[in-house]
Amino acid sequence: MKKVLVTGGCGYIGSHTIVDLIDHGFSVISADNLSNADGSAMAGVRSITGVDVQNYPVDLCDPVAARRIFEEHPDIAGVIHFAALKLVGESVDQPLRYFRNNLNSLINILECMADFGTPHLIFSSSCSVYGNADELPVTEDTPLQEAESPYARTKQMGEQIILDFSKVHPASNSIVLRYFNPAGAHESALIGEAPSNPATNLVPVITETAIGKRPEMVVFGDDYPTRDGSCVRDFIHVMDLANAHTKALQYLLESRQSSNYEVFNLGTGQGVTVLEAIHAFESATGQKLNYRIGPRRPGDVIAVYANKDRSEKRLGWRPSRTIGQIMETAWKWEKKR
Repeated sequence: MKKVLVTGGCGYIGSHTIVDLIDHGFSVISADNLSNADGSAMAGVRSITGVDVQNYPVDLCDPVAARRIFEEHPDIAGVIHFAALKLVGESVDQPLRYFRNNLNSLINILECMADFGTPHLIFSSSCSVYGNADELPVTEDTPLQEAESPYARTKQMGEQIILDFSKVHPASNSIVLRYFNPAGAHESALIGEAPSNPATNLVPVITETAIGKRPEMVVFGDDYPTRDGSCVRDFIHVMDLANAHTKALQYLLESRQSSNYEVFNLGTGQGVTVLEAIHAFESATGQKLNYRIGPRRPGDVIAVYANKDRSEKRLGWRPSRTIGQIMETAWKWEKKR
């Protein structure tokens, strides 16, 4: 079995990706300092897969700690790098913390990969790199606009760091995956989105409001130039997203890449407004949601959704779950947790 290091493996997308990797025959180790997770996801992974995944609770900004993982596992075939701070609003308030954490951890991982001859990297990027794009849907070749938040800028800068690294390390292969809006939970409801910090992503805010953890939810703005005035996003089920990482790694292991640095969008290709997402939740679950319209939120992009043709053609990846299934699994997870 090929061994994969998943950084941020105790987090939301990381834990679901570990399940998909194990389901496809990979051996997995994790590195997660639990800054935004409590480690319980690993118990869920064990219940789903029957596999105990080793997690290194280290800060990857510490080069010595990062290096120790590679010293103990010199046979790592690939790294899937999720570990990063990711709250848009928080990044606006704490830009230096975001730059220090998200970029230093990436640099340390790349240095270790170069020193130990680890050949393959899958990087967790974001549709936020596109900013307020001039055309929709965005393709991988859409020019990147000014970042709307320091978080988005760390993703733009991370992509550039990897590109420059790839130019001087021709034996290293990197894939950048630009996520749109991951949501939902594993169908078993044994893992899902459970941040230690207050949730800011739309779907967990919806489910926490519906179950009574929040008295209400706020829709940030209804005066955008969209069909109902609220922001437009491309919601993708987290297990569809997880499978894309497995397919990207298989793509590299089978030497199907056309260059040693490639970029792929991961979205459904369908834009959904915030208000439409709320109504989809109400329709899928029968729960009425207490929400109100508030002012715009700094850092929010007006609208973004994906052209996914490249991912379909090259990776053979197609998302299969609907916005209704996203809401059903998210609600099932919320009730269980």
